[in-house]
Amino acid sequence: MAAAESNPDPVPMPAGPKTRYDWYQTHTHVVVTILIKNVQQEDAQINISERNLSVTIKLPTGSDYNLDLDLAHVIAPEQSSYKIMSTKIEIKLKKGEGLQWTKLEGDGKEDDNIKQFTPPTYPTSGKKKDWDKISKEVAEEEKNEKPEGDAALNSLFQQIYADGTDEVKKAMMKSFSESGGTVLSTNWSEIGNKKTEVKPPDGMEYRKW
Repeated sequence: MAAAESNPDPVPMPAGPKTRYDWYQTHTHVVVTILIKNVQQEDAQINISERNLSVTIKLPTGSDYNLDLDLAHVIAPEQSSYKIMSTKIEIKLKKGEGLQWTKLEGDGKEDDNIKQFTPPTYPTSGKKKDWDKISKEVAEEEKNEKPEGDAALNSLFQQIYADGTDEVKKAMMKSFSESGGTVLSTNWSEIGNKKTEVKPPDGMEYRKW
C-alpha cells in the first residue's frame, strides 16, 4: 500500500498592496505623491491643516492605509489641494512662506538651517544681450551697405523700376524680354513701336539655346 502523500505547505495569502509616498517642492508648493492605484473618491479621506497631513484610504482588501505627517513647516490649508488619479494621489500643499524645506516631517521645532527658496540658475555667457537692439543695428547696416558689381547694377535697375512711371516699367520689361536680357531701356517712345534687337557686349556672340 502506497504511503499517503503529505500535504504540501499551505500557500501564503498574498500581502496587501505595498504603498509608498514621495515628495518634492517648488517655490510655492510641497507636493506629496502617494503611489496607490484605483482609489475611489469615496474611499479616501484627506485632511490638511497648517502643520499636519492625514490620509486614510480604504483598500480593496478591506484594510486601511494610513499616512499621518507632522509637517516641518506651516502651510496654507485653504490654498492646498489634492487630486486622485488612476495610479496615484497627488497632494499639493501651499507653503506658508517661500522657504526651501530640508525635510518633509518635523518635530514641532523650526529648522535653523532653512533658507529662502532660490530657483535654479544657469550659467550665462556674460551680460544679457538686447537682441531687439542688435537686430535693428544689423538691419540698419544692411540698409546702408553699398552693393558692388552686379549687385549694385541690379539694385539700381530695381530702384529705377520701382520709382518709374508705367511707361518706364513697360519699356524696361519689353526691351529686356525682346533682347534676351542684353538691352534695358526706359524710353517707351523709342522702343514702343519696334522690336528691340539683341545687343551682346563687344567681343561676345549671342546664342539661343
